[in-house]
Amino acid sequence: MNDAPFRRAAFDWLAAQVDLHGEVLPRPLLAAGFEFRKERVRIVGPQGIFKPRAMQLPLSITTSPNSPYNDTFGEDHLLHYHYRGCNPSHPDNVGLRRAMKERAPLVYLHGLMPGRYLPVWPVYVVHDQPERLMFTIAVDDATYANTQLEEGVLGVVASHVAETEERMLLRAYRTAAVRTRVHQGRFRERVLRAYREQCAFCSLRHEELLDAAHIVPDSEPEGEPTVRNGMALCKLHHAAFDRLFIGVTPDYVIKVREDILDEEDGPMLLHGLKGLHDRRILLPRTQKLRPARELLEKRFEQFRVAL
Repeated sequence: MNDAPFRRAAFDWLAAQVDLHGEVLPRPLLAAGFEFRKERVRIVGPQGIFKPRAMQLPLSITTSPNSPYNDTFGEDHLLHYHYRGCNPSHPDNVGLRRAMKERAPLVYLHGLMPGRYLPVWPVYVVHDQPERLMFTIAVDDATYANTQLEEGVLGVVASHVAETEERMLLRAYRTAAVRTRVHQGRFRERVLRAYREQCAFCSLRHEELLDAAHIVPDSEPEGEPTVRNGMALCKLHHAAFDRLFIGVTPDYVIKVREDILDEEDGPMLLHGLKGLHDRRILLPRTQKLRPARELLEKRFEQFRVAL
């Protein structure tokens, strides 16, 4: 059976789910998958290297949040993905080795939190190190993968495509960008979970409209991606907080800039911003997850200067 149509259908389905739900997807959705040519195509399975029944080669590889394997992004800016177990001849490892030889594009699923995965595609197995029980994975672009898949055959056509130095540099750049997305995604998931998927200012609960806002920006030395340096904010209030329209005191009280309070500009300004003045923010239930007062003080000093 030719895998290429199934692989492309999986990529198209993932793109549609990301457009609908955002770039982090729940495991039940990925495990249910979709129907294609009267076959159920699941994206994730019980093991890290997963091949749907309808396909000949693996479709996805997964790093779970509590994985016993130390999958890491290396200094070479590529992903080092460990074998299943310690036997290089395990069928899952053999399958991934075949995917490397045939240059089959895969999906990589990085677990940010239990049940929450960041999907990345297409990725390729570019190197096999049996002595280290490890594959090397690189991210590529959809155009490159689609060129292969449109031919309808993997391996035969792809084997004649030279891996140029320029392409390898592009893959390293794209993989490094995914590493940044993983870190940002983990920060967002942890902050939103701490705030019970609500805006700390207005209690909006629609997750698609929520961000994890840094208290001290990540461009500054103290701006680490920790829950105590974050607040869950809707997109309106995130923008207002970043641009110092709104500040938060070390005692968790919202303050609106005086010139904004004096401004007249319709119901959105009245209820969306001015109505927040002197209200306390919604706080995580767990004390150790609440915003660090010293970070709020640092940020509130910037707000006072802007008054």
